[in-house]
Amino acid sequence: MKIGDYEVHTLNTGFFALDGGAMFGVVPKKLWSREHPADEENRIRMALRTLLLKSEDRVVLVDTGIGNKFPEKYQKIYGIDQGTNPLFDALAKHDVTPDQVTDVILTHLHFDHAGGVTYYKDGELVPSFPQARHWVQSRNLEWAYHPTEKDRASYIQDNFEPLKAAGLFEVRSSAGELMPGISAWVSDGHTIGQQLVKISDGETTVVFCADIIPMASHLKLPYIMGYDLQPLVTLEEKRRVLTQAAAEDWILVFEHDPNIVACRIEAGEKNFTIKETLDF
Repeated sequence: MKIGDYEVHTLNTGFFALDGGAMFGVVPKKLWSREHPADEENRIRMALRTLLLKSEDRVVLVDTGIGNKFPEKYQKIYGIDQGTNPLFDALAKHDVTPDQVTDVILTHLHFDHAGGVTYYKDGELVPSFPQARHWVQSRNLEWAYHPTEKDRASYIQDNFEPLKAAGLFEVRSSAGELMPGISAWVSDGHTIGQQLVKISDGETTVVFCADIIPMASHLKLPYIMGYDLQPLVTLEEKRRVLTQAAAEDWILVFEHDPNIVACRIEAGEKNFTIKETLDF
């Protein structure tokens, strides 16, 4: 897909699994399990999808998957199913090397979004993309260093401390344009200072939904994760995003849906529904 100066590609770096009840909050299992059957540990399969944007002078990544630093114990807990270096392998299929990446936009610093920004090289933890600016909202970076008991396990300093030490963060304190054709919309329901990424040329618009709408099932307004710090804030944020997406025919990309990469939506009587699915 071409949007303005950018070739836009989705990359699936693998899969992992989280508790289905946690992913759907107050929604009964009888409802969410129709689309997402749970395993014997009540976990559902989820994608680790990222976005690649290529122009003549920029190679931009949006999120980086879970990375490859988890020990075997945690790989089993989270049902991680991916290659040895999944993000590098996915980039290689598009003839991109790590040193060619100019920008990494991190929607937020949870481990399944920022895990791929560092890796072990010769026993040392180093940035995966040493030439890249890493865009993050200031409030999310601050929150990552001072999380609550509820979300402490989601913020792992090995995923961002090497970037801070190397001076690779490009810290923003508001929504708006990040670079030509690419802007951020800030959301506080799931975690503080999450940024949704919007790519638009005035005719076609793609929005990377991150964890405000992680899967197509979450198009239903009441389907909100138990992980969210402020679920009622999420509800209103979803309503605003989806209303505009339906009205302006945006393409929504789902970071964690194992089956549906992206779609256009329309407003129904009670909820927003899929009008057209896409894969690119």
